[in-house]
Amino acid sequence: MTRIDRRALFTSGAAAALLAATGAALADTPRQGGILRLAVPRDGGLMDQVARGAVFDTLMEIGPDGSLRPELASRWSSSPDARVWQFDIRADVTFHDGTPVRAADVAASLLGSDIGDGAAQIDILSPGSIQIVLGASNPHLPYLLADGRFAIAAGGETSGDLSAANGTGCYRVERARSGRDFRAARVRGHYKSGQAGWVDTVELIVIPDATVRAEALRDGYVDVAALPAPEGLISRGSFHYHPSVDDMALAARRDVGMPRTIGTRSALDDGRIAERWWRL
Repeated sequence: MTRIDRRALFTSGAAAALLAATGAALADTPRQGGILRLAVPRDGGLMDQVARGAVFDTLMEIGPDGSLRPELASRWSSSPDARVWQFDIRADVTFHDGTPVRAADVAASLLGSDIGDGAAQIDILSPGSIQIVLGASNPHLPYLLADGRFAIAAGGETSGDLSAANGTGCYRVERARSGRDFRAARVRGHYKSGQAGWVDTVELIVIPDATVRAEALRDGYVDVAALPAPEGLISRGSFHYHPSVDDMALAARRDVGMPRTIGTRSALDDGRIAERWWRL
């Protein structure tokens, strides 16, 4: 299974397997407001993955229902042999600094990326349209471009210091300290308002020790803990566990809402937590 397949499973709600594991029911309708605090280990890249997902968008995305849909693209088409692709860029989207998204930014972000066989040619057709010419046919290119590796940033600057990140995501960086913590605030008037980006603030905190992560969740310092030590949590009986109590990859407070569609892959293998989860 490819990486994009894992993304699709998660964005369709893999973490919602928490519901199946506990038999609990959460409110179907997301609520806006509040803070979502997530404790992650130092290793594994979860902090960077979730943070980047909060700040950056891609041309395409896999929706909460598991379907492919445009994100920064407004529409797309391909040649009959799926080798030449055209993507039109949404005209109503700006970067966090207020500048509009242009085809040049998209081309610069994708340039040098491992698209298809790595031999892709990217041409700017107009200020709002790009063309991608692949070295070989690939009918799955739109799914590939939904992967976080193909994030779009102003001038193509998607790597490096997140504190200076200028993306189009639902959240704007307030603080980013590598290996320590990350904080971002919801962008007011975002083009996804009413559809994603429910909490006002997202905080990621690196806590290397699994036992300490569990304690932070148990004592209410965080709302979600990745790979926590289960001792001291199960006896409390007030958390959701994914994928199960016996195989706990993630634990969350019961006042954390998430997509209901159930997937089977591990939690946190995607960066969409910030814009898709909410507080009850």
